[in-house]
Amino acid sequence: MSHSVAASLPNHPRNPGVALQTDWFDHIAVNTQAAERRAATLTTRRTVKKEWQAAWLVNAIRCIDLTTLSGDDTPDRVARLCAKARRPLSDDLMTGLGLDHLTTAAVCVYPLMVPAAVKALQGSGIPVASVATGFPAGLTPLPIRLAEIRYAVDQGAEEIDIVIHRAQVLNGDWTALYNEVAAMREACGSAHMKAILATGELKTLRNVYKASMVAMQAGSDFIKTSTGKEGVNATLPVSLIMARALRDYGARTGHKIGFKPAGGMKYAKDAIAWQILMKEELGNHWLAPDLFRLGASSMLADIERQLEHHLTGRYASSSRHALA
Repeated sequence: MSHSVAASLPNHPRNPGVALQTDWFDHIAVNTQAAERRAATLTTRRTVKKEWQAAWLVNAIRCIDLTTLSGDDTPDRVARLCAKARRPLSDDLMTGLGLDHLTTAAVCVYPLMVPAAVKALQGSGIPVASVATGFPAGLTPLPIRLAEIRYAVDQGAEEIDIVIHRAQVLNGDWTALYNEVAAMREACGSAHMKAILATGELKTLRNVYKASMVAMQAGSDFIKTSTGKEGVNATLPVSLIMARALRDYGARTGHKIGFKPAGGMKYAKDAIAWQILMKEELGNHWLAPDLFRLGASSMLADIERQLEHHLTGRYASSSRHALA
């Protein structure tokens, strides 16, 4: 029987944030070797095959923030990406999988491209996400970063992916980090805010945990690993530590915060691996787009190839599943 798989609206209260509580993380200890070992065994102890794998890959599609963040982006390129977000799989695959509706979770673009994305997605129910705050470095003055958020929201963005000032983490200046993220959250208004930690530049897993906790205390709706522009982007050990921070924050406050790995994820197996992490560490609630996003675009083409193999027993050329 055909059925619909689309992004769902959050069914939990937004994170209001709390006052900065450094005692929540001041003495945190992270065993890096244990974290790496745990991450390495996630996909070896748990596997999904055949129709179960196909179901997990379909679920990954509905959690993807389909993204273009290139210097040569144009309204036409954004429109093509939005068409892919509306119809991520071919009619043949949809029919073979028994689906009658499937979309990605969002489309993510630069602020200047937000109007083009809003126009292309009109009537689809797919939100437009925009990076802001001097993406990817975040080194512009705070008033300019806040103005960029307000511009993107005014243009129709419903989600804002902000970047933190990494030096504040490296220097342990938690008050400055908290105040900036809280100001960004206020500038977002009703738009949901994802705080990008740029974990590849934070040096240690302890810093990753601390930055995650401060971002959540300041009111972030999601915490996100990377901009996709760093030398090292999303990794499973980093994601594990962020998931543990999410769990600890939820235990203290009762609020569910979303998680978004981004950058470096190109293959269907990556989509499976991060979903296994979510299920193992946080539970089934974090397998839905209101609490889990995948910041990837090239991965979608490989997911299509794997789904076609599931249905036909043959692998298609990657050019058959062009992204947009």
